[in-house]
Amino acid sequence: MLTFAKTRRGAPTPRPSQERIADFNEIAAPFEALRLHEQSERCAGCGVPFCQSGCPLDNDIPDWLSFAADGRTREAWDLSQATNTLPEICGRICPQDRLCEAKCVPGQAGFGAITIGAVETALSETAWTKGWITPIKPPVERKQSVAIIGAGPAGMAAAASLREAGMQVHIYERSDRPGGLLTYGIPAFKLEKEVVLRRTDWLGNSCVNFHLNCEIGKDISLAQLRRKHDAVLMAGGVYQARQLSVPGASDKILVPALDYLIGANRLGFGDNVPDYDSGRLNAKGKQVVVIGGGDTAMDCVRTAVRQKAKKVTCLYRRDEDNMPGSRKELQNAREEGVDFFWLAAPKSIHDNGKVPTEIRAIRMQLGTTQDDGRAAPQEIAGSAFALPADMIITALGFTPDDLPKAFAAPDLETTSWGSVAVGRGRYDTSLGRVYAAGDCVRGASLVVWAIRDGRDAAAQIIKDILHKEAAP
Repeated sequence: MLTFAKTRRGAPTPRPSQERIADFNEIAAPFEALRLHEQSERCAGCGVPFCQSGCPLDNDIPDWLSFAADGRTREAWDLSQATNTLPEICGRICPQDRLCEAKCVPGQAGFGAITIGAVETALSETAWTKGWITPIKPPVERKQSVAIIGAGPAGMAAAASLREAGMQVHIYERSDRPGGLLTYGIPAFKLEKEVVLRRTDWLGNSCVNFHLNCEIGKDISLAQLRRKHDAVLMAGGVYQARQLSVPGASDKILVPALDYLIGANRLGFGDNVPDYDSGRLNAKGKQVVVIGGGDTAMDCVRTAVRQKAKKVTCLYRRDEDNMPGSRKELQNAREEGVDFFWLAAPKSIHDNGKVPTEIRAIRMQLGTTQDDGRAAPQEIAGSAFALPADMIITALGFTPDDLPKAFAAPDLETTSWGSVAVGRGRYDTSLGRVYAAGDCVRGASLVVWAIRDGRDAAAQIIKDILHKEAAP
């Protein structure tokens, strides 16, 4: 019960920064069996498991840590995957420092939180190695079919749950590979692509049908999907980048974060990327400035370092304490040589007609607290300064696509800011037999929330279909 006071918290040891910035491989290997056991033993087995309440999936963390501590690895794995479709992915990319580990009692007592994410990853890798993960074989095959729009985490999680119930599942994905942002939006040094493709292959082997390079509204209509399938689940992400509105800002000069990250990931697959060849998405030898303070900004600065940029700077209008990104990612970026300009905002961009040459910015101070609990940044008069920049990447967040227009579905109701409107506490939309889950409903959010939404939406679809089947 007091092992956490005797054994220090230990995370997987990252490679030295100068070694890891030379490639796009993950920066640390998963725990080996001995450390998996040692770190799991630190769990205090709290009577009230705050770590579990801090997890969007309500994972039974104390119990699978207890099994792992006792060397009962298979039972620990079975329990960890019971509520999580993609545990090896969550273990790698969830911001545990803001979720489960933030609630850990030993951590709050000053002994260091249990390394929950690292244990989850190690359990998952052990399961893959030992062959414990096998294709889904439902007890009964049903005739009903469900179409899922989007092969990202929400769609993948829903597909697995629907197959477990015996539903016939078809995923329609506009990209050439499944996985959504797991495949193209998250850098390989955080999530190696073999980890994602291993899961999508598992879904394929579980008789989930992938329709790639298939865009709804162009290659097939939403109306056709509704006629063809018993239910449709909209599980796409949000990809419209928020624009920087200052003098000199233009699509010709600025590089959206997602364009940059997709290009880098495609290079990792060996794809041809013309915008990289032209230099637009290539940071090599450049003074790169990334505007933003979230995890996407951290992904961009760390990618630029690996592309051998001359200098990489992150410009953010609030201070370090108020940045939305993971502190773990901030630490990694600092170790890899990224400079941070806190409390600074761009005022204008200057260029030579083809590429940017500098950002003119101004210092900020934090003022009164807003409705979201964060202090509003305010300009400090007379504090303007210039920052050299050969490449400017904007990571200012994302807004929903206009899905009623894209899907030719004017009766699809949306919220005031463009996300798909669903029933309160449910996932049904204004269109009959059409459901929605993940980022297209809640906006750009965490992968773990997309998984939760996908699983819950699938449960509602299964219930509705079986209720209809049982109706006289």
